[in-house]
Amino acid sequence: MRKMTSSVSTNPSTLLPLELVDKCIGSRIHIIMKNDKEIVGTLLGFDDFVNMLLEDVTESEATPEGRRVTKLDQILLNGNNITMLVPGGDMPDT
Repeated sequence: MRKMTSSVSTNPSTLLPLELVDKCIGSRIHIIMKNDKEIVGTLLGFDDFVNMLLEDVTESEATPEGRRVTKLDQILLNGNNITMLVPGGDMPDT
């Protein structure tokens, strides 16, 4: 994994998607996966395919028995399975 660096203006209307993700390194991020799992963690790095490395992770998944929450030290996410990123987001209470 590598950290991206950019010298582009910080005007949000001119940011490219990977530049926005780059600005989230070191911050909490809420990720919704294709399989309806939700993950919140601190973004450590990512690559051009948006594979992401996070630490201090909380993973939430809806099961027939109810919501299952798992705490993890680190996780490596495959960018192909990411549906949505919410910078600075927290896990919803519902």
